[in-house]
Amino acid sequence: MPIPPESVPPDDAPPAVVKAADILAEAARTGVACPPVRGLLPEGDLDAAYAVQRLTVRREVAAGGRIVGRKTGLTSPAVQAQLGVDRPDFGALFAGAAVPEGTPVVAGRLLQPKVEAEVALVLAEDLPHRDCTIADVLRATDFALAALEIVDSRVAGWDISIVDTIADNASSGLFVLGSAPVPVTRLDLRGIRMTLTRNGAQASAGTGADCLGSPLNAAAWLASSLAAAGDPLRAGDLVLTGALGPMVAAAPGDLFEAHLSGLGSVQAYFAAETEEAGTEVTTADETAGERR
Repeated sequence: MPIPPESVPPDDAPPAVVKAADILAEAARTGVACPPVRGLLPEGDLDAAYAVQRLTVRREVAAGGRIVGRKTGLTSPAVQAQLGVDRPDFGALFAGAAVPEGTPVVAGRLLQPKVEAEVALVLAEDLPHRDCTIADVLRATDFALAALEIVDSRVAGWDISIVDTIADNASSGLFVLGSAPVPVTRLDLRGIRMTLTRNGAQASAGTGADCLGSPLNAAAWLASSLAAAGDPLRAGDLVLTGALGPMVAAAPGDLFEAHLSGLGSVQAYFAAETEEAGTEVTTADETAGERR
């Protein structure tokens, strides 16, 4: 379990924690991926990895970043298998990482992006308990949305362990939210069916049960973990509950569309190298038609 933020003030962080945070920050700044940072920290020490993450988050907040919620990562067995890890983790979500649907992701903004389809929850109440239950999550949630998380790694080649991804803010990148909020009481979140297409062809699929058994389980785990760390989820927070299926690598020119039963669809477009930020996004059907 990660240690409380108060126990590692920025000025007193261990040198290894500072060095790991500095290396990841330099990779993000320059766009040049770095070697894994796990060798700088005690082997398998998740507390140390979360200390790196907290230092990175504090620096972002000090620079004007605004935290709008949290993400649960590594919830899908398929994604765990892709990355060679065996447990979930969490990271912070910043307002600057939100991409409005229809706005292209500018080429070069991320180092090595991959796309995941997820259920997003928006909270109406705090979740302060270390033993958060699914009932607590249901009571506290205002509504759910379809979402795409565009994960990224500052570590070259995605050569990551659980320590690397935790230190790297759970491999956070960007996220896109759908525009059709649905009360969770109208949804069978465990039974949600997801399909993710890339340029019109299916690239990933899964169900709500593939996310720690249910997105509600993932949210309860996240709430309990954050409460134990002294930084609980609050009313208004956005929660990305985790992938429903395998993540898919993205390249300039790719158009992704996820459909989640009961929640509708959400798209993300990666601008080609020659496109400008204001380029209009076509639909997945239009793109598939052009390719035919």
